[in-house]
Amino acid sequence: MARFAIDRGVSQRRAAWLCSTPRSGIHYRSRLEHRDRHLSAALRIVAREDPGWGYRLAGGYLRLRGWQVNHKRVYRLWQLNGLCLPPYRPRRKSRTGVKQEGLALRRNDVWAWDFVHDRYHNTEPLRCLTVKDEATGYCLAIKTGRHLQHQHVRAVLRELITRYGTPRAIRSDNGSELLAEALRDEIDKRGIKLANIEPGKPWQNGSNESFNGTFRRECLNAEMFTSLTEARVVIEQWRCRYNERRPHSSQNYITPEMAYFGLRGIGKA
Repeated sequence: MARFAIDRGVSQRRAAWLCSTPRSGIHYRSRLEHRDRHLSAALRIVAREDPGWGYRLAGGYLRLRGWQVNHKRVYRLWQLNGLCLPPYRPRRKSRTGVKQEGLALRRNDVWAWDFVHDRYHNTEPLRCLTVKDEATGYCLAIKTGRHLQHQHVRAVLRELITRYGTPRAIRSDNGSELLAEALRDEIDKRGIKLANIEPGKPWQNGSNESFNGTFRRECLNAEMFTSLTEARVVIEQWRCRYNERRPHSSQNYITPEMAYFGLRGIGKA
């Protein structure tokens, strides 16, 4: 406050008297400010590139890049730089029933898929099929189109099995496209167990529902698509960034790519 008054023409003696501050303390500069300037700049860059992240994700990302920082220091600088997001208060829901198939313990143990709906700027429909590996959080694919039917889902399944291998089970809701007889025959032929959740209980597919919320908040709500081609390019870029850049707290703040392929980060968690 005294420096503020001096910068506006008030004498040092009067500024010190008005602020009840010793004159010797007016010129004091904290060493922390000089020491933390590079970390503050890095946090501002992370917040600008990924505005939906909080200080935990930002700190985990910097540790993966070799920064030796703990969460307390990151939180202090996150607050000082005005980067905190408004608090999120989810609605409380009554949850009953159990999650089918239990927890996935290794990659390709359980895949989860679901549809996300959105619209173009001219109100045309946009559908996205998201497929995620539950154990590692790795997003295997996001299929985008105006109208996705069971044949599109079957084509995505064949492509993913060719690229990543066959999962033990697939967790799914009860959408008509995901329960089509042709798709079920394809799944049974490959020896995959289809674990359908109970109707009206989306939290039984909580891993994919959480991913869809992140996908909508960081990608769909942040972009305005003018064409299907643009939507596919932007969504695929976001999927790659999610897998390669975004740390996961459930994976000890390593990225989904590191967790899925067994890679290790260069920083300390």
